[in-house]
Amino acid sequence: MTNPLNLTSNLFFFIFTLTILYVAYTFPKLQPKQTNLVFYVHDHFTGEDSTAATVAGKSGTTSSILRFGTVAIVDDPVTEGPTMDSTLIGRAQGMYINSQLDGKGLYMVFSVIFTDGEFRGSSLEIQGSDIFTMKEREFGVVSGTGYFRFVKGYGIMETEFMDIDNLRATLKLNVTVKHY
Repeated sequence: MTNPLNLTSNLFFFIFTLTILYVAYTFPKLQPKQTNLVFYVHDHFTGEDSTAATVAGKSGTTSSILRFGTVAIVDDPVTEGPTMDSTLIGRAQGMYINSQLDGKGLYMVFSVIFTDGEFRGSSLEIQGSDIFTMKEREFGVVSGTGYFRFVKGYGIMETEFMDIDNLRATLKLNVTVKHY
């Protein structure tokens, strides 16, 4: 003789499984949005409008960012266009570490904090290698806030302008991110 409880349990399990499968395959899946951004970072180690400073190195704070082992902090303006006269949309705040023995490569980690425009109040966390002698280099976008929650992506950095003697540069960042 079969146990009626066993038959009821099996029927319930079968209906429950069918319901879960129906829901899983009929509800729309949340697809990530893709956002492409182009902006400019103005990095100035010298002058009255300097936005970067060396904080540690082999010679202390007088070390050049162009020497291996030097650490610098930045609070660079971020603009829509390549000139300082273009619209200010945020700040790039973080640090560079010269991590290449010949002094031509930096490890960078900084936040792009949007203070104006469509993404005001949001930020992107950027991390990667910056071999600044190359015209183009790629970096990772590892996190974000606000509009860019759950972001992941990459960017291409190009040197728009570089005055190596005065340690001043303008960098074009072309960023592609996926987020929800």
